[in-house]
Amino acid sequence: MTSPTPAPAAPPPAPRQRAEVAGDGIAWLARWSGRWILIAIAAVLLGLVVGRFWSIVLPVALALILTTVLEKPARLLERRLHLPPALAAAVVLLGSLGALVGIGFAIAPAVGGQLGDIVDKASAGLQDVQDWVQAKDFVSRDQIDAGIEAMQDKLGSSSGAIASGVLTGVGAATSATVTVVITLILTFLFLKDGRRFGPWVERLAGDRVGGHLTEVMRRSWTTLGGYIRTQAIVSAVDALLIGIALLVVGVPLAIPLAILTFVGGFVPIVGAFVVGALAVLVALVTNGPTAALIILAVIVGVQQLEGNVLSPWLQSRSMQLHAAVVLLSVTLGSTLFGITGAFLAVPVVAVTAVVLRYLDEIVSARSGTPVASAPADEEDEPDEEPGERPVSSP
Repeated sequence: MTSPTPAPAAPPPAPRQRAEVAGDGIAWLARWSGRWILIAIAAVLLGLVVGRFWSIVLPVALALILTTVLEKPARLLERRLHLPPALAAAVVLLGSLGALVGIGFAIAPAVGGQLGDIVDKASAGLQDVQDWVQAKDFVSRDQIDAGIEAMQDKLGSSSGAIASGVLTGVGAATSATVTVVITLILTFLFLKDGRRFGPWVERLAGDRVGGHLTEVMRRSWTTLGGYIRTQAIVSAVDALLIGIALLVVGVPLAIPLAILTFVGGFVPIVGAFVVGALAVLVALVTNGPTAALIILAVIVGVQQLEGNVLSPWLQSRSMQLHAAVVLLSVTLGSTLFGITGAFLAVPVVAVTAVVLRYLDEIVSARSGTPVASAPADEEDEPDEEPGERPVSSP
């Protein structure tokens, strides 16, 4: 038998022209640049919408955060005492408010009694600085009097601006009061009826899309609750250690400063810096430079413990956010929306990261490639309640 004649080899592809190759690269760059420009425009429009409806967005965001904290106690009352959802929500919410008011009344006498001493010591310290400056002939008495007279004239000429600022402050206080009231009402409603939102969204969006939406909401809710709880633990440890240091050194207002440390811990990086500076300033005014240096060393040590041990250990599985991302998000949030934006920045970024991780799972499932990283809340997810089901693969 004769062997079959081999097929002729395919001719090599013709070399492409350099201009054609460069044109393909430019076309690819133009397409992706256009997509990113559209994404940037959408982000700007979203920011404008949020700013326009900030009076609505802020109470909703604060109510969601409060609900993540109070949800488990409310559900516990429903299971153990068989309370209706509305009654359980009311008991938990009113009990929390009562605890906060009780803490305020408990520390008010200490603050009122020690605040006068701090003011007196601060005035004495300023007088000592003035006497020292005059003794060293840095500034003459006439120059000091001239400076005081210039400040008085400036205050007199700025009376209109001061009055306008007072009115603005009154308006801001009124707006803050309305925001607090709306937040409390929304928190009660979320505690009572929040569990119905997921099934409603799934029915509204349909089986194909609704399952993905409810899964993203469930993961986002788990991440948000985990962030608030772990941040509360970290803030409590910071407040305890710094409060003990303030008591040992003998700094006045140690308990109120420890409480401020706990509250400031919910604003990452910025809150710890501001409250720490206040504690050092009080120690300097009341106890002198040595006490201030001791408190400063303790605060720096506690912040190192938080940044290198507590936060990575407690939040690594629930958030998986780099410190640079946290810092930039806090900076952007404070720039756009002030102290409230700094407080909400990390929860917003954490939820956004959850959405991006879920999208990465969808892309990996459709392309047949392994997932880049496991979801942050995969190991910490609570048991599914009756009626919940895992989302099917797309």
